Amino acid sequence: MLNSFPFAILVGFLLGILTGLGTGGGSLLVLWLTLVLETDPEIARMINLMFFLAAAGAVSLRRLKNGTLQFQKILPAALAGCAAAAVASLLAQHMDVTLLKKAFGILLLVTG
Repeated sequence: MLNSFPFAILVGFLLGILTGLGTGGGSLLVLWLTLVLETDPEIARMINLMFFLAAAGAVSLRRLKNGTLQFQKILPAALAGCAAAAVASLLAQHMDVTLLKKAFGILLLVTG
């Protein structure tokens, strides 16, 4: 039942709502995929990235339409976040995968 298509739609819908609210739906998605559906963690992270990009795009368009997207406040944080993500991904290529998994697990525990 937990890996049925209708249940996956329900979980995706609920996690999409949480992601849209900015409350960590993506982190829960990774946990769902790896712990419940036993998906390879690397694939789970890729799915999470696609999930996040779609949700972020939808929320950004909505805020742009409502006039609540303030580029002058968002742009510095977005640029810094992109730069940090690029540096971290380059560093991650040279790190032990076990260490990355443990660090990610600790991050999830702390943020939860």
